Amino acid sequence: MDAPTREYVERYLPEDAVVTAARARGVELGCVPIGSGGGAALRFLAAALQAKAVVEIGTGAGVGALYLLSGMPAAGVLTSIDVEPEHQRAARLAFAEAGIAVSRTRLIMGRALEVLPRLTDGAYDLVFVDAAKSEYPRYLEEGVRLLRPGGVLAFDNVLWHGRVVDPAHRDPDTVAMREVARAVRDDDRLVPVILPLGDGLLVAAKVG
Repeated sequence: MDAPTREYVERYLPEDAVVTAARARGVELGCVPIGSGGGAALRFLAAALQAKAVVEIGTGAGVGALYLLSGMPAAGVLTSIDVEPEHQRAARLAFAEAGIAVSRTRLIMGRALEVLPRLTDGAYDLVFVDAAKSEYPRYLEEGVRLLRPGGVLAFDNVLWHGRVVDPAHRDPDTVAMREVARAVRDDDRLVPVILPLGDGLLVAAKVG
């Protein structure tokens, strides 16, 4: 897309003051949140799935969670994992500003690869990944395990600032983005598509 078209897509659904404030805190903390277009896609997925149980890998400052929660039913619960306590403090502030009941969020502090194995197989409608890029391929298997049939797995930043399409870039994060995209495409359990929103959102439905 050319720049004006991309800007139109990203600004199609304006963000409210709570999301804008959370986004600003995320930038200050150095955890760049998902863009507005990708956030809108998360809200759409949560609503389409009527997702009552969601896992978020990488809480950040709560921007992704705000989008997910706004699409989930009122009884839905979001489990969000992050290794940085400052990130989760910022997310809690965002949730309070949005008037989200404490019972709707379960924030777990720790390394995702240590926390995820403790979560129940097939118990979740949606798994969203926006954390350590080099670990994305390892999140894939955990995400598929956690999903019910028909559930959706979503990875942010799969275009990684345009580096993924340039074979000259061989840094660990870019290599991991290529690896997870290839693994999702080749996995018979998943039906994937890359949405060119923000920095690229890879989504895949679990079949069977």
